Amino acid sequence: MNAVSRIKPQSDAFTRNTQHYAALLTTLHERMVWAVRGGGDKLMQRHIERGKLPVRQRIDLLLDVGSPFLEIAPLAAWGLYDNEVPAAGIVTGIGLVEGVHCMIIANDATVKGGSFFRETVRKHVRAQDIALQNRLPCLYLVDCGGAYLPEQDLVFPDWGHFGTTFYNQCQMSAQGLPQLSAVFGGCTAGGAYIPALSDEAIIVQGTGRIHLGGPPIVKAAINEVVDGETLGGAAMHTRISGVTDYLAADERQALAKLRQIVRNLNQPPALATPPRASLPPRFDATEIGGIVGGDLKQPYDVHEVLIRLVDDSELQEFKPEYGVTLVCAVAHIHGQPVGILANNGVLFSESSMKGAHFIELCNQRNIPLLFLQNITGFMVGTEAERGGIAKHSAKLVYAMATARVPRLTVLIGGSYGAGNYGMCGRGFAPSFLFAWPNSRIATMSPEVATTVLTELRKSSLKGASAEAEMKDLARETTEQFTRQSDPYYATARLWDDGIIEPTQTRDVLGLCLQLLARSTPRPSGPSPVFRM
Repeated sequence: MNAVSRIKPQSDAFTRNTQHYAALLTTLHERMVWAVRGGGDKLMQRHIERGKLPVRQRIDLLLDVGSPFLEIAPLAAWGLYDNEVPAAGIVTGIGLVEGVHCMIIANDATVKGGSFFRETVRKHVRAQDIALQNRLPCLYLVDCGGAYLPEQDLVFPDWGHFGTTFYNQCQMSAQGLPQLSAVFGGCTAGGAYIPALSDEAIIVQGTGRIHLGGPPIVKAAINEVVDGETLGGAAMHTRISGVTDYLAADERQALAKLRQIVRNLNQPPALATPPRASLPPRFDATEIGGIVGGDLKQPYDVHEVLIRLVDDSELQEFKPEYGVTLVCAVAHIHGQPVGILANNGVLFSESSMKGAHFIELCNQRNIPLLFLQNITGFMVGTEAERGGIAKHSAKLVYAMATARVPRLTVLIGGSYGAGNYGMCGRGFAPSFLFAWPNSRIATMSPEVATTVLTELRKSSLKGASAEAEMKDLARETTEQFTRQSDPYYATARLWDDGIIEPTQTRDVLGLCLQLLARSTPRPSGPSPVFRM
């Protein structure tokens, strides 16, 4: 397809959209400041006075100079716990260490002593899931106070809680995925198992400690009085217990040792040459905000977004004249091939069948899939039901769910109802899922939810108070769905892997596709294509 843009940057509508999106980006930037400042200036200063480095500085020193770091869920726990647990007290992400892609999982001891809240555990487990799927070594920068005891019922007993992180460590190590730890601070109770279950562990003299039960627990359990250094200090664990393998004089030495270990892992190099040279889009990604705006009710042509994301703005569109509310196209992002499914309106039977057919083609050709969600759902109504929307939408869901190639998802607008399912929402385990700051996710929009619930309640309300009760219900429903569909509500609970800017999307997807190309074997067995 010869890329042509019909956008008029001088128009009033484009200007309004641009201004609205700029405000959304300002909010995102402000909240990212909250995420990266940790426990605040006072606790950060105390941390540094103890001879310890801030968690993000540790990561910077660990990574190859000038290499990117793809952080996962930086705004986890936003709006929860009175905003006293920035980034859920843990930084996770993918970066290059000695030329090897690694998953880095780093506790932030300035946030509640590095203790694990519900979102901390979810973020830790999610990072391990990504590492397992992409065959990445895990590097744990440990400064962990164990489970946050007031929330023990939310972090301790169940699958997906603290114990699952240790199970994952064991499973990945058994599969040949290195598990390496550097201990910078206290590792108490369950936190002690992070280094103890690692293949190799480094500990920092003077600040690193490991003990299943700290001095207060030891005194309570066996009435023994002992100081923390004697009980679980770095020298003791390296020279006597053998829990750790290397003693570092300071944090910089520990990080240098960790890099040395990675250098000798005999892992495949990260930098594979893409199938095609990377070419920048012909159109400016900074214009995307002016295209999509912030009002999900205002339609736009998703082609305008695509030609600002893909290499050379080149799309090979599949069935461009059929099922036009779903755009299906093969393109390249940073030289990597990708099959794109992007919403351009409600999903009808025709667009659903077209999407299923396109997924089968990508399966056959080993092309990863990218779903760009801006969807109110599948078409409803008598005509749609008679036309078989239930079975045709199920074909799209089935094809997507059973695709043998990697799947990526970005929420670029609304993500409502069964449309979320058909377009590879979180419940269908995409390899990565990101959201834009204008996105919304819920069973339905606030306006539709309010109409549905008030209509259902109307028949049961009678008397003089009925009208007032209906108004209260409408107000409460609108408020609930507006609040719960907000992208920050979603990212705080790790329903996505992070909120990203439209201008960052191409580079983020390029990193993900590079990872997936390196780690995903070509599907074996038959790959039939059934014409829908």
